[in-house]
Amino acid sequence: MEKITLHDKTFKPFIPNGQIEKAIDDIAARVNLDYEGCEDIPMLVCVLNGAVMFTASLMKRLNFLSEFVTIKLSSYCGTKSTGTVLNIMGITGDVRGRRVIICEDIVDTGNTIIALKEMMLDKGATDVKICTLLLKPDVYDKDVKLDYVGMEIPNAFIVGYGLDYDELGRNYPDIYVLDR
Repeated sequence: MEKITLHDKTFKPFIPNGQIEKAIDDIAARVNLDYEGCEDIPMLVCVLNGAVMFTASLMKRLNFLSEFVTIKLSSYCGTKSTGTVLNIMGITGDVRGRRVIICEDIVDTGNTIIALKEMMLDKGATDVKICTLLLKPDVYDKDVKLDYVGMEIPNAFIVGYGLDYDELGRNYPDIYVLDR
């Protein structure tokens, strides 16, 4: 892995793809255990755009039927969280009476994931689990439990594996950190 440049910033290698895939294997094993033998069809809610790669990788590892829907929220501008969660595109399915697994690429402040969980419950979901590839525990200060976490990372700005800097960098199979 070599450094990459996106727009005006340089990023250095941080998490290789093999480590990411191992984390997804671990998450899938826990999700499969929790939903083993389920007779209903849970919904995976993929938070666009960042969680597409993670959700797709996770889905391939699940051994129960599930439905895939998307929603697009935003709280970032450049490299900083704005603190305000905007609903850019509504959910593409009906969660009423359904068990939901929210799939997120990264949780930092938790504002987006908390707003999304409340939204799913308000729309009639019977159960909402939160699943994230990455967690920044240094900045997550919410009381809401995260059900499935792949890896904990420091509070740094990262790109790759679905994560972007102003829409660039999502396509890299590895994760890179801002090179100060």
